[in-house]
Formats: sequence, C-alpha cells, structure tokens
Amino acid sequence: MSDLPPSDISHDQHAVRRAKLAEMRAGGFDPFRANVATTHFSGDAIKLHVDGQDNAVTVTVAGRLVTIRDMGKSQFVKILDQQGQIQLYVKKDVVGDVAYAAFKKLDLGDILGAKGTLFKTKTGEVTVRVESYTLVAKALHPLPEKWHGLSDPEQVYRQRYLDLIVNAESRARLLLRSRIVSHIRRFLEAQQFIEVETPVLENTAGGAAARPFKTHHNALDVDFFLRIATELRLKRLLVGGFDRVFEIGRIFRNEGVSRKHNPEFTMLEVYQAYSDHRGMMTLIKDMLTTLCRDVLGTTKIKHAASGQEIDFAGEWREVDYKDLIREATGDAEWFARSKAEKIAGAEKLGLSVSPTWEEFEITNEIFSKKIEPTLIQPTFVLKLPKELCPLAKISLDDPTTIDVFELTIGGMEVAPAYSEQNDPDVQRAMFEAQAGEEKQNIDHDFLLALEHGMPPAGGMGVGIDRLCILLTGAESIRDVILFPQLRPGSMKTGETDKT
Repeated sequence: MSDLPPSDISHDQHAVRRAKLAEMRAGGFDPFRANVATTHFSGDAIKLHVDGQDNAVTVTVAGRLVTIRDMGKSQFVKILDQQGQIQLYVKKDVVGDVAYAAFKKLDLGDILGAKGTLFKTKTGEVTVRVESYTLVAKALHPLPEKWHGLSDPEQVYRQRYLDLIVNAESRARLLLRSRIVSHIRRFLEAQQFIEVETPVLENTAGGAAARPFKTHHNALDVDFFLRIATELRLKRLLVGGFDRVFEIGRIFRNEGVSRKHNPEFTMLEVYQAYSDHRGMMTLIKDMLTTLCRDVLGTTKIKHAASGQEIDFAGEWREVDYKDLIREATGDAEWFARSKAEKIAGAEKLGLSVSPTWEEFEITNEIFSKKIEPTLIQPTFVLKLPKELCPLAKISLDDPTTIDVFELTIGGMEVAPAYSEQNDPDVQRAMFEAQAGEEKQNIDHDFLLALEHGMPPAGGMGVGIDRLCILLTGAESIRDVILFPQLRPGSMKTGETDKT
C-alpha cells in the first residue's frame, strides 16, 4: 500500500494529462460528453449508513478526485463535492479488469461519478463500495501541491476555484456566508418585509456620499452611474405604499481598497414605515442574535484581533457620539472650540488633518481613527452631527445632531440606521446645506416623491461583507467575497498565475 505523492505543477503534467485524454478519445470515450445522475451529496450519503448494516444502501455520488491510496488490486480514493469528502473503495474484482485499469490512470483533480453500496471500514469511515464509475471531466492541470497549497494571496483570489478545492477553511467560510445571507432573508420575510430589486444604473448617484462608477448606455445615448446605495429607490416604495421593504444588493463605489473596503460590495438596506431608528435597534439586535444562534450555533464569538469574546445575547451599549469625542479628547468643551483649537487637538492625538476641512470632518476623523477601532463589543453610537448625513431627522433635543445610530462591532461600522427624513422641504434644505468634501448628489425626482407624502420610517443599512468578516473571523473583506476586484492578470490558457 502506498500514498501517491502530491502533484507537482509542471508543463510535463499538463502534457501527460492531455495525452491520457487523447488516448481515451482514440478508444471511443470522451469524458466531456459523459454525465452521471447523482442520488446524494457526500454528507447526505454518509448519514444514510446504519451501523451493522453494511452494503444495504445504494448511492450514486460524484465529485473531484482529491486523494488516492493505491493498494494494488484495489484503491481507496476520496472525492470532494459541495458538502465535503466521501471515500470510495474501488476493487478490481468488482468493477472488472478493463474498468480498473482505466481507473488507475485517473489523476488527482479528475471529476467522476460512482455508484455503489455503503459500508464502514475497519477504521470507522463510511465508504462507497464502487460497483461502477464514470469519468465526467478530465482535469488537464494538476491541483496545487498538497502541503503548500496556494501560498500566493493574489492567486487565492484570482483563482478562487482552486482555493475552494484545496483550502477547507476558505470553502467553509464562503459557504457560511451563503447561510448568513439566506438566514437574513428568511428573518426579514418572517417579519413581513418584502424583498425588492431596484436599478443598478442610475441617472443620479444618490443615497450616499461616494464617488460613483460611470458608464454609457449606447441605445439611449445617456450616461448612467452604477448605484452607490439603494436608499432613495427603496424610500420611493414607502411613498408607494410598500410599508416594509428590503434589498440585498450589490453596491459600487469608485474608491479605495482596504481590509474593510472593496469597490463592489453587498449591502442590505431595510426600511420600515411607522418606525424610527429605535425600531431599527430592536430589528438589528434580534436579527443578529437569532442569526448567530441558528447559523453559528452560539451567540458568542471570539474577536480575533483583540481576543475579546463578543456575546450578541448580552447587553448592547448605547452612547452618544459627542460623549465619545469628549472622552477621547479629554475636552468637555470640545464642541465649543474654534476650528484652530480642534485642529490642534486632533494633531495632539497623532492625527493629520487638513486646514481646509470643515470642523465636523476634523471631529469625525477622531471618531474614525481613535474611537471606532476600540469599540469591540456591540455599541450603538447615537446622535451623530447633522452634517454627516442629510437624509435623517434632526434630533428634537439637539438641533446639531440627527436621530441615527451607527452600530459598531469588532472595531468597525456594521450597520448605520436613521429616523428617515420625510419632510420634503427640510430634506431639500439639508441637501443644499451640505458642506465638506463628501456631499450627496441631489436627486430631484426623490424630492418630488417626498412631496407626495412618505410615512415616518426607520431605515438601516447592513454591510454584508463586514458582517461576514466579523462572524467568520476573516482577516480581510477579500476573504469573504468569492471574486474580489483585482488588477487585470496576464494569465493565458495553460499558464499558472505568478502575480
């Protein structure tokens, strides 16, 4: 008995595999014209076996060949499918001389289907005793070397398909992302929210302060922007009588790339008529608590960077933005200081600020760089400066702030929420009064919709990618996106990515 050595990525292997394919075709069999009717995924098949009842259940499974143990007249191999791995036992006396000889010529990475009965080996592993098999795709390139895998981070992202095959951690993380999104959708539907789809191409890039991507529609001869938010479209639906709506959609912002930022990302936006930012607090807490319990199996996770345990079923802190700033600066009179004094205060904290910035931008730089990264436990930061968002209602007890929260967990913003502004005259005035470097574009059609009457509402955005970073323990947003944006590669067919 011997374990076949890990595949060595080389042009020789590519040539050998192509020669095997040519030999098969010359013999009248083309694997790319074959198929198999599976009855079960690997995990489901394994669950069917009953102890003491070997060879009682017949299954047909399929997957990619990832392990080969050659024992002469028999082979133990493992195939990988959507649910994981399952072992196959292929014996010459069972499948026949010709089929067994052909099976021994298979390579790691080949895709095959196999029919047989379930039994448990002496080591306790449920295995398929193969009666027949079919090769349905020949892998013309070898898989990455077994022990070193994909060591180049760029290759991991550029050739994600290989990453999913050889890296169990990546595979589990990205499958978990799908379960997280599915749970969020079911949770909201159970609360009688309606899922909708709104346009990606917009005449006005509104709903956020961000640089958009621009494109041109040839048939209409009109420039469009890829959406930077879904907010203004969804609030039009509130005007139209859809009282509870949500969208899980792709958002595009032509801005920087970092551990927490990708130019194309997934955002949940949810709006509820006759609610407010306090209603959104209840919604997000219930949603994340049940999500952790139902999907992760626990409401407690460990924050990798800080080592702290985060308990979603515990207390969620509420604190005013201004109080955090006063605490961080050690200045109870911070908001009464002059611009020059605020610049000096920020620089004293080690921050570099521009004298051209507005005062609220200087203050928010302190929050973003010195406060937010320290908020590991679930924290609702309340009553932000009104200059930061023109779409929320002004606080009744402080006209310099707005009725909003930023939910920060794990040192990053996960979900902002507002008591939505529904007064069309105030909304127009707030759009026009915007200052600073980041200003939202004025969507006049949205203002017209507001003039027809929008009910009071709470609205919230949840960054799905950031939430997945938090819940999966990923190091970067790229690790939770199947195909993150990269600079164009120079790969050609038959080449391995070297970037």
